[in-house]
Amino acid sequence: MNDASYHIGEQYLLDVCEPIANYCRSSRQSGTLFDFAETDSADNEIRVVELFAGVGGFRIGLERASRRFKTVWSNQWEPSTKRQDASIIYTNRFGIEGHSNEDISSVSSDKIPSCDMLVGGFPCQDYSVATTLKRSGGIEGKKGVLWWQIYRILDEAKHKPSFLFLENVDRLLKSPASQRGRDFAIILASLSDLGYDVEWRIINAAEYGMPQRRKRTYIVGFRRDVDLAKSVTDSESWIYENGIFAKAFPIKAVSATHSFKIDGSLARVSSDFNREGEKHVFENAGYMHDREVHTLKSAPVYSGPYMTLGQILLPEDSIDDEFFIPAEEVAKWEYLKGSKSFMRTNSQGFQYRYSEGGMAFPDFLDRASRTIITGEGGKGPSRFKHIILTPSGRYRRLTPVELERLNMFPDNHTAGSSAMRRAFLMGNALVTGVVEKVGLSLLSHLV
Repeated sequence: MNDASYHIGEQYLLDVCEPIANYCRSSRQSGTLFDFAETDSADNEIRVVELFAGVGGFRIGLERASRRFKTVWSNQWEPSTKRQDASIIYTNRFGIEGHSNEDISSVSSDKIPSCDMLVGGFPCQDYSVATTLKRSGGIEGKKGVLWWQIYRILDEAKHKPSFLFLENVDRLLKSPASQRGRDFAIILASLSDLGYDVEWRIINAAEYGMPQRRKRTYIVGFRRDVDLAKSVTDSESWIYENGIFAKAFPIKAVSATHSFKIDGSLARVSSDFNREGEKHVFENAGYMHDREVHTLKSAPVYSGPYMTLGQILLPEDSIDDEFFIPAEEVAKWEYLKGSKSFMRTNSQGFQYRYSEGGMAFPDFLDRASRTIITGEGGKGPSRFKHIILTPSGRYRRLTPVELERLNMFPDNHTAGSSAMRRAFLMGNALVTGVVEKVGLSLLSHLV
């Protein structure tokens, strides 16, 4: 497809991946997704800017939720390679209009169109503040850290977006080890200073019926002057009952709410936050207003359909030979995935015992898959790649299409790159079903 109006709907999913379509359909019927037939039109558009776009996971999830979401500008730049595979795939699927393939730090904020919603899966880095500038409100983050590009774009925007939707790894809430939670505190304080209230949740997609055990931190922000922010009257009930995440991904509280204020300049937060070394500053669910944080530990509540690894597999007779494991190499795969304990000697001559637990061999087909990693591609034996046993008794790796399905992408969305590169791109991607549900929940709060 090379169409700027590329839209991912349930019928398209039915055509390319029936298990995912069945999941979407049964989720809507069971009430775990919202019905927006009456508002699902081009009227009252929500204009979206997608940063760190990858191959378009946010765009797919939001457009699958509703045609009201319209991506007006996107940026994807991979600094570590000359070949910009993700950007090429993005434009092949969605068209070149409004797409930027350049280092975001070199893009002037006045080149980015105004929007209602800014989204992006920003890289996991050290978010510390290097310098406080003399000019009012100015900060300078550690060089090359892309969080500060989000901050810059929001800070310089003539019309700040009403909503933010961001994604990162689950360990964001506990990093760095020397100051647990400092990085997330910097992000929350930054957004508060820019005029946003924020809610967050660590979501494991498989716990809500999706086909991959992929745990990520999701952040939704809303400008304090919009009606949605003004509707929050009780932070605790918003977290586990009334909020955007609560409606999309129901939870129950398993701890009391912990509240505290993030004080000081961003530079001070960077240098002083949690110097005492408390282990659990931010729990897996929370809400912040005006730097006042309310957070609690939660557990999922879900009774809908579940997808398994076995459901998304292609028929064995359609699999290329390159994905089958030669019989003489199966033992290597089994060894790498098995438990082991032995002595090692480091470069300084110090001896220590190295141990690791066993992993499933082969991978279970009757449950959600393990997390896809960027090193999923390639023929070589690996502890971390998936390996499945086929009906004929042969072992094989997962194909690019199957990896796409585990992230709930359309089949062959990444076609055009090598199998190894396609696996890498899916290792970096998010589960689009999570984005879809959050998009639907946001709309339900705006009706």
